[in-house]
Formats: sequence, C-alpha cells, structure tokens
Amino acid sequence: MRRRRMSSRLLGATAIAATGLLALTGCGLQSATAYTPASAPGSIQPIDGLPEGATLTITSKNFTEQLVLGKIGVLTAQAAGFETNDMTNVPGSVPVRELMISGTADMTWEYTGTAWLTFLGEEEGNPDKDEQWEAVRDADAEHGLTWLPPAPLNNTYAMAVRSEAVEELDGVATLSDLAALPVEDRTLCVEAEFNSRADGLGPMLERYGIPRGESDAMPEENISIYDIGAVYTATDRGACNFGEVFTTDGRIDSLDLTILEDDQGYFPAYNAAAVLGTDVLEQYPELADIFSAVSEVLTDEALREMNLRVDEGGELPADVAFDFMVEQGFISEP
Repeated sequence: MRRRRMSSRLLGATAIAATGLLALTGCGLQSATAYTPASAPGSIQPIDGLPEGATLTITSKNFTEQLVLGKIGVLTAQAAGFETNDMTNVPGSVPVRELMISGTADMTWEYTGTAWLTFLGEEEGNPDKDEQWEAVRDADAEHGLTWLPPAPLNNTYAMAVRSEAVEELDGVATLSDLAALPVEDRTLCVEAEFNSRADGLGPMLERYGIPRGESDAMPEENISIYDIGAVYTATDRGACNFGEVFTTDGRIDSLDLTILEDDQGYFPAYNAAAVLGTDVLEQYPELADIFSAVSEVLTDEALREMNLRVDEGGELPADVAFDFMVEQGFISEP
C-alpha cells in the first residue's frame, strides 16, 4: 500500500477539491491526451536493478505549458525504465495538488509561486527564485513532497512592449523607465483579473512611482481592459504601448514583443520544479538527478517555443515534448 502524504493542515484545503476529484475518479482519471510517442533511452538510462513493472504516475494541469511539461515527465520516467501511468491533463491546480498529497500521483511540475500563495496560503510571494523555492521546499516537506531544484523557466507576470517601439519610447527597457516617459506614452493593456487583484496592476504602479488615477502619473483613461488573449495583439498593434503578459507565452516571440525588466522585483517567482513524493524518492533516489538534469534546460525561451508550436502550430504536446527531449539528448528515436 502506498503511504498517504496527507497532513491535517491540508484537510480543509483538499476538501475544497473533493467534488472535482470525485468526478475525475469516477472517470477513472484517464487523460484526454494519453498519447505519448515511443522512445528509446539517451543520456537518461534505465535505473540499475529497477524492479520489473515499476510504475510512476505523472500528473499535470490542463493548459498548454503544463501538458508539455507533463509529457516531458512521462518521457523522462519511461527513459529511466519505468512503466508510466499518464494522469496529465487534470483540470485545475487544486485537483493536481490533491493527487500528489494523497499519493495517487508520484510526480508533477509545479510552480513555486502557486504552491506558496495558493496551496500554502501565504499572502506575499518572493521575487527571488532560490529563496521562494527554499521556502516552498521546506514547507512541503511535512506534506510528504520533495521539491527538486527549480528550472530557469519563470512563468510569472510581466509587462511587454512591441519591439519596434522601444527606440521611439526612449529605449525603454525596465519598469522603472515607465516613470520617465511622458504621461501620454504610459498606455497599458491588461486583463480584468490583473487590473483588480491585490497583487496586480495598482500595487505594481505604486511600487514604480506611477500612482494610478493621478493625471500626472497614470490616469485611468491610459488603462484599457481586454481579454487575456487580446492583450497580446492589442499591444502588438499599438492600441497601447505596454501590455500584461506571461513570461513563457509563445506569443511574445511570434509577435516580437520585448519584456520589460522587473528591476524592483515586484512580481513573485513562479519557477517550475519537479515535485515528487518523498516516499517515491526514498525508493528510487536516482530520480532526483534524472529530473534535476531535465529541469536545468527548461528555460523561458524553450517553453515559449514549445507553447507556440502547440497553440499556433496545432501540434500535439506529446510530439513537441518528444522533439525537445531528443534535441537535448535525454532520449532517442526508437
């Protein structure tokens, strides 16, 4: 029997997910994207002495980046010699968390900021990658989860400008540079949630000395609200000079947008990391080095390219993940 990783502190939080999780269980927790290409080992080799039939259950959320990361997890486990139970494409962060806490799933890629703010209930994130990871790692140890070192990829908020306008806007490169621009050039496109959330637009502008609502700083007419997908195209077309983006979104590259540096560290770190059940790592300690090696090459640029291939190119997440793993030498063609 698998040892459960539930702690009493989490009973309330996981109860919230019960209805959705029961619905998933009723469907057998089968992924809608169970396909994964056949592969052969590369630099990842089967673990010596692995018991026959050893199985790892990999889970992920159901948006593009998570589907790609989930398939990378499946391919990694297969290359290490495991049979895999593909439980990727689960709708929502909380059900995935419950699968990991309960021991139903063995591995996922999770974001440090999500765990800290959403799962652990902290009120303020940390923009420092390593400090945020260490805090999450230490807090989750008591929940039976081990966080391996974080990947470079940081799927956090950012503000971006169309690249061709950078010079027109006095070479703007950082969020601090916004304060030096004429008021009429400080035009923003954001989506509704970022516009209103407590850690969103208003506090960001305050941090950077551009108080919202003041005519000589950031008048309300300079702020336009769009659906999240439309923010990217509106920014690219010049409806506003600066738009809210997520740093690993492929449209940043396809639309040639330039991310402004968050030079005062306003946005929390949302670095992805491989998270495994501590009991699984105790049984198969080799997995720590294997998944850590994969994490090292998961960058913002790599995920933007892969996300774009899925979202605009129409490719399957599993095929995109396979190509990446082959290119990095972790696996090979069968």
